[in-house]
Order: sequence, then C-alpha cells, then structure tokens
Amino acid sequence: MHHLRMRGAVLAGLLAGLLSFQSTAMAVDSTTAPPTQRQSHTGTIGGADFRVEVPQGWNGTLVLYSHGYMPPGFQPFPGIGLTNRLPGGETETWLLEHGYALAASQFQEQGVGYQVEHGQQDQLALLDWFDAHVGRPRRTVATGQSLGASIAVLLAETHPDRFDGVATLCAAFDSNATFNAALDINFAVKTLLAPGQDIELVHATDPAASTDALVQAIQQALTTPQGRARLALAGAFNNVTGWYHAHEPRPTDLTERIRQQAMWIQYAYTAGLGPTGRADLERKAGGNPFWNVGIDYRRQLARSSQRAIVKEAYRAAGLDLRRDLSRLAAAPRIAPDQEALAYMHRFVPRGSTQAPIITMHTTGDGGAVPDQQRWLAEQVRRSGNPSRLRQLFVERGQHCSYSAAEEITQLRTLFERIYTGRWPDTSPERLRQQARELGDAYQLVFDLGTFTDAPMPPAFTRFTPPQLLRPSR
Repeated sequence: MHHLRMRGAVLAGLLAGLLSFQSTAMAVDSTTAPPTQRQSHTGTIGGADFRVEVPQGWNGTLVLYSHGYMPPGFQPFPGIGLTNRLPGGETETWLLEHGYALAASQFQEQGVGYQVEHGQQDQLALLDWFDAHVGRPRRTVATGQSLGASIAVLLAETHPDRFDGVATLCAAFDSNATFNAALDINFAVKTLLAPGQDIELVHATDPAASTDALVQAIQQALTTPQGRARLALAGAFNNVTGWYHAHEPRPTDLTERIRQQAMWIQYAYTAGLGPTGRADLERKAGGNPFWNVGIDYRRQLARSSQRAIVKEAYRAAGLDLRRDLSRLAAAPRIAPDQEALAYMHRFVPRGSTQAPIITMHTTGDGGAVPDQQRWLAEQVRRSGNPSRLRQLFVERGQHCSYSAAEEITQLRTLFERIYTGRWPDTSPERLRQQARELGDAYQLVFDLGTFTDAPMPPAFTRFTPPQLLRPSR
C-alpha cells in the first residue's frame, strides 16, 4: 500500500495546484448569490460531502457524477470532481459555460472503499437537496467512471423517473466479476510465486501483511523469465493487457508487455483489490462474497485473449505450462459466504434502464477491462433495449485516460440523443473530428500511471472486446 499512498500524495499535490486556479465563484456564499450569477454550493449530507455548480443561464439539465473506486489507504483527492478530468478542469469548465449544472457526492467515508451501496444513497440524497435548494431539473444525466459507472447505471435502473440518460467511462459494471478476477490473479500469484508463504486472500487477520507479501512476490518474479511467464498466466485470468502507459504506444516486446501487465497486477489487483480491498468489502458485505470453488483455470486460460502471450512466455522460459495449471488445480479453493454473495449480487446492473446509455472505454485498460462493455451489451440485449445503448472505444493504454475533448464529445452525443430522440453519427471518424474541433486546450490526457498530463490526438476506434471471464451472470 505504500506505493499507492506515495502516488496518492503526488496526485494530491498536482490537484492542489490546479485547484488554486479555479474561479473565484467557488468561494461565493450560495445563500446570497443572485440567480443571474454562477452559484457554487458545498456541504455535507448524511456524512457525505458534496459539491454543486449551477451556471449563469442554467439550461435545465443537471449532470450528476459518481467517482470511481479508491482502495483503503488511498489518500482522498482534494476537492470533489464533477467529471473524469480534474476538479476545475476543461470538461467541467466547458459544461458550465454551455449551461449545464454539475453535482457530485464524495460518498461516505470520504469515498474510500467499496461504495456502490452508499454511493447510490448519497447521490439520491444530493438530488433531493438540489430539488429543494436549486430547483427540479428538466433533465438529469447520471455519469460515472470506473466503479462509479456501476452506480450511475444502477441509479437509472432503480429510479427511472429521475434520470434521462447515462454516460459512463472506463466502467466496472459487474464489480463482483472484477473482485473475483482479482481473487483469481492473487490466487495464482500465491500458488505459483509464493508457495508456502502465509498469505491470506480472504478473511485476512493482517491484510496489509498479505498484500505486501504478494507485492514482493510480483516484484521478485519480474527478475526472471520463469517468474514473468507465471505473471503472464496470472494476468490472463482476467484478460489483463500489457499496456499500462497512456502516453506510450502499445508495447510489442514480450518482456515489456509482461512488465506492464505486472504493473496492472501489482497496483490494481493486489494493492487495490487484494487483501486490503477485500477486507473493506467483507466488512460492508458481512462476510466474504468471493470464490474460486469450481473454477477450471485450464478452461479460463483457453478462453483468455492473452493465452498466446502466456504460451510464448512459457516457451521462452522453458517452463511446463500444464504442470503449473495442475498446481493451480490442486491448490485449496476459497468458498463464498452466501449472505455476502447475495449482498454483492444486489449491486450488479441488469441493463434494464429505459434511458439511453453511452459508454466509453480505452482498449488498453487492464484495471477495469473493456470486457465489461461486452458484458453490459449482453445484459441490455436481454432486456430488449439494444437501441438505447451506444459504446465508444479509445485506442489508448491505462485506466480512464481520456482527454476533455473525448469526454465532451461523448456527452454531446448523449445530449443530442436525449434532446432529439435519435442517436447522431457515432462512427470513430466523426467522433475524432468533433473532438479535434474543440481545439488544442482540450486534448490533454491524464495518465494515472505517472500522474502526468500530455497532449494526445483523439483516438476513437472500432473495437470488439473479449468475453468477460468471471461474469456474475
């Protein structure tokens, strides 16, 4: 966790610097601001901090934003973001200048840990506050990134009378699938790279110690071809791509691909969703909801989009892949606590919202894998509303690594669908053109791996994601 805390501190510094350039309207007392001026509201509802921005000449549309997962030990960001870009950044500014009101709850416990249940409650409480203190919106759009995307979709499904559209970025819709995939990856690391060590994957008495042991095993494995091959196998159990950096092209060298894949394994699935993250969720769910009883890892590898890389890495290392798969098959398995499992299933979207949904995902996201988009499309088809869904893909590495131009283009597409009842042209060529027309100031992409911004051209593309390997249904 010390790696996450260090990176969180760096990001906090960057954010603090950016926040200092926000409009002085942020300091206006909302009770005295005249209705012809921009109004800024902050406060706390039920232990959850919130922020609301209402522009001069509000057009009647409210954009309600749900932030993503922040693992225990992660230092909360200063300020409350209203879009995927940084607080006070280009997307937020563009929306306010074009008449859209913005709102977000930070959620309880400063938004740290698994917040899908509390997040929905806090966002609905904020909507009630907005109705009472600002006015009832003519239209409300739920947006969210990462795990917050699941919150946005669930809000629209369970309260269809309050939402007119949904826009998600880098979504982890089926959070149960994501945590189960993390269990598979940690199980493989423990079994193949840390045999005999006292590592507790669930019900951990010392989650930090188990997390540190897994991280050390990953770092040691990177030093040998044999260790790298086994890391590639672990990552394959969730189709984890070897593309970690947003500002760099997809690597082609085998060693580099596995090194970047290992960064996903370490930071996302072990330090983030490993024993410490599971301990937080076990507390909220009343037990362990995750399992690998009955999981055939040979079959999982055969279905994985990364199987060719695994086989190449094992050949290069001179290892017997079948032997390692047999070791995984023989290792003791983990069963779920049924009440906790039922708790998690309560928060898996069904794709039944009557409101239009537009999603956006980077093709190289190894944290919330783009497979989640294919899974959602299947749920929407089962509900009988495929025409309500549009899915956009961006050819780039990292998680949630979009420019303001790409985010604004996505939102403008949804707004047009809401206002006219028809989807506009969503071809990658047309979307790239629209994003370019916003100008150079909107082309910066933030890389969570390095905590840096860099200009990048719009990268909308055609893409078919793999099948999600551990879906809840």
